[in-house]
Amino acid sequence: MKKFKYIALAAAAISLAGCNFFDSQSPSAMDAAQVFSNVNSTEQVIAGVYEQFGQDKSYRNRLACGYQGMNTDVEHGNKNSGRAEWNIYAMTPTSGDLSTANGKDPWGYLNSAIERCNNIIEGIEQYGDTTDSKMRYLLGEAYFLRSFCYFQMVQLWGDVPARFTSISKDEAGLKTPKSDRTNVLKQIRIDLKKAALLIPWSSECPGTAANYTGRPSKGAVYALLARVDLTYAGKGVRPATWKNGPEFLVDNAALRQELNTEVMWACAQIMNNGNEASKFQPNYEDIFKKICADETRYYASEVFFELAFADGSRGQVLQYNCTKMDKAIEGLKNNQGGSSNSSVTIVPTLYYDYEESDVRRDVTMARYIWVYDNGSEFNSTPENVVLAFPEKGTDDKILYQKNQMVGDWYLNKYRVEWMSRNRTGNDDGVNFPIIRYADVLLMAAEASIGGIGGDMPTNTYGIDGAACFNQVRTRAHASSKELTMANIQEERKLEFTGEYIRKYDLMRWGILKETLEAAHERLAAMNNHEGEFAGLQDTIYFKYKYVGDEYSYTAGIKGFVIDPDSTYGLKKGETGAPATYSKENGWVKTAIYLGSSGRELAPDNYMLFDREFPERLNGRQYWPIFSVNVGQSEGALWNDYDYAGAAE
Repeated sequence: MKKFKYIALAAAAISLAGCNFFDSQSPSAMDAAQVFSNVNSTEQVIAGVYEQFGQDKSYRNRLACGYQGMNTDVEHGNKNSGRAEWNIYAMTPTSGDLSTANGKDPWGYLNSAIERCNNIIEGIEQYGDTTDSKMRYLLGEAYFLRSFCYFQMVQLWGDVPARFTSISKDEAGLKTPKSDRTNVLKQIRIDLKKAALLIPWSSECPGTAANYTGRPSKGAVYALLARVDLTYAGKGVRPATWKNGPEFLVDNAALRQELNTEVMWACAQIMNNGNEASKFQPNYEDIFKKICADETRYYASEVFFELAFADGSRGQVLQYNCTKMDKAIEGLKNNQGGSSNSSVTIVPTLYYDYEESDVRRDVTMARYIWVYDNGSEFNSTPENVVLAFPEKGTDDKILYQKNQMVGDWYLNKYRVEWMSRNRTGNDDGVNFPIIRYADVLLMAAEASIGGIGGDMPTNTYGIDGAACFNQVRTRAHASSKELTMANIQEERKLEFTGEYIRKYDLMRWGILKETLEAAHERLAAMNNHEGEFAGLQDTIYFKYKYVGDEYSYTAGIKGFVIDPDSTYGLKKGETGAPATYSKENGWVKTAIYLGSSGRELAPDNYMLFDREFPERLNGRQYWPIFSVNVGQSEGALWNDYDYAGAAE
């Protein structure tokens, strides 16, 4: 049950805060004194920060929905047939679907949330009773939310204005100039350590924040601090503007060592707390089942913090991040209405990166879409339908999984059949997880060997990095491995595909360009069944497994899934047809590499980046600041890299 509805409090929050970013208004001293001297009204103002995440073109249907984090070697954004500008590193300052003429876009909403946090922090510190435990929590929550929003901005845009004072106290306001991201990351570290002193562990949080993943706890604060530190210590590309600054980390091994040590310290606070350690779920699939089923009890979830969208009225996380199910309305369980944009497909080479025993593969990847009809979508010949689905009956409509071409394997961590509610529209209200326990384990493991720079931390916290690393693999039913940087990079790929972490990992490791170029080479080899993919074939064979009404919206609908135990041709070396193959025996034969438009993974059909402009993989890793935001700044903002001079 979701307990804290930021949307429900939004109107009160906006009027009380008086800090709408777009009209630059600030609360009067009298209003601020009334608001921030009272715990209940202060909490309503906090709700106004969360409200920004639910706006159109904010997290609701952009940042949580396949518009960030694409493309990588494992995630492929398929909007606009896979050629959307933000997918192929071809964005411009006027890229549609993300920028708007009125500035109500991701840049605007994150800045709005930051300004609201600035007002809250200043208001509580001036008028609030910080001896009151609940007021202390709210102050810590504001520090946490400001840090979260600013860190998201650094991940998306790199260098951004360091605006940690409200507009009412700083005349620069919207005209605050862009700053070296170092200044932002330094302040985030300070703020998160303040928040950790103000916010208790989840069981001790006040009111609706207790045992709830939708609001921050001490564990969430430490987890975010570790992620910030590893980014700060990384090798992200830098513009010429600040590249030779004194704190540019290429030549600052001592600072990198300090950051890795802080990662170890932050992770140790979590891992050495018995309640927190119990959050690591024993079953990988259950992590995502619980997210889809609205399990927001902190100690029953692996998630430290998530954006809690209102049930059925805000948030399109599942709609964008699921396998397609438009053709299964009122057939598939919980799928009463709404479309499925299904913007994220999985780069198919990933299938062969998992060990055969690794349970994460089939949780992460779907090779099918859901269909509910009389079988005509499967085959136009009724006789063939009956052979594949012998339990069907002549006139029955059935629910079944339709096999997809290799370029259309979807993300499968969000499934409507796992929801606890009926989905009736595009706003499904499924929460968007920000950080979970496995990330803490792998960050601790990475920091323990000095991170990407090899700068060994001071480890006095009892953390065994190799044990943390293999704890994640053991849960996945994968074999133990040596703890190396290469293995960490691979493991984070296998664990977090589809969670919008991979791109930022590759960026902070300084290997985005080479990784994507290698991914295209692997796709070519897979398409042609050469090199490491020798032994594959174009055709696969499978049978359907009858599952009754297990996945059905109402009782009595006959359901069928692709039987993994009767699938042949996917594994290397499985050539030809299975010995028992025949239509009469229920086998289905389908080509997955060669379609009407040619080879499925050919360069013209499948694109991770525009290979005519490979240099963009360095020059356009970050998003451009949108023209409307640059124009409003009166020269305080500008674009670096090869966005400089781009059409605005």
